[in-house]
Amino acid sequence: MALPKRKHCQARRDKRRSHLTLKPGGLTRCPQCASPMLSHRVCKHCGCYRGRQVLTIATKEEQSK
Repeated sequence: MALPKRKHCQARRDKRRSHLTLKPGGLTRCPQCASPMLSHRVCKHCGCYRGRQVLTIATKEEQSK
């Protein structure tokens, strides 16, 4: 079995792994409240998805009661 004659440097190792990083998710604007949201997800602020009200979001005043 073949063995390397010398240890590869960290820069060479890291260059090889450069494409393995995580990409940030695509943010879009909510059409209802214009807050940033992830694509293909329910808006956390207003609870709308594709123009329809899907979730009822409780406000801070309602939670304190």
